Amino acid sequence: MVKKLTCIQCPKSCSLAVDIENCRVAHVSGNLCPKGDEYARAEVENPLRILTATVLAQGLSLKMVPVRTDKPIPKAKIREAAAEIRKIRVTQALNVGDIIVADFLGLGANLIATRKT
Repeated sequence: MVKKLTCIQCPKSCSLAVDIENCRVAHVSGNLCPKGDEYARAEVENPLRILTATVLAQGLSLKMVPVRTDKPIPKAKIREAAAEIRKIRVTQALNVGDIIVADFLGLGANLIATRKT
């Protein structure tokens, strides 16, 4: 199977053709630099995403606090992570970058505030 991707690792935005066999990348073509090959393999075999969301605030001037993970997490864990975020309540003032949950879901990424409350 051939999957078409557009590389987002550099401004060239190469059009990649990724040959996939047994859920693994067999060959990548169309990349003008090594970053394209790395991107295609990661995107097919273990896609990662930064999760952005909001958590409820109690007793603060804001009703919702915007948050994100400070590192990408596996795309397959996004729904589970979103469900966990819905359970969180912030009750104290925060600054940008303050950690709300360290090692979120044991994935090695922290859930951090992205706005001062």
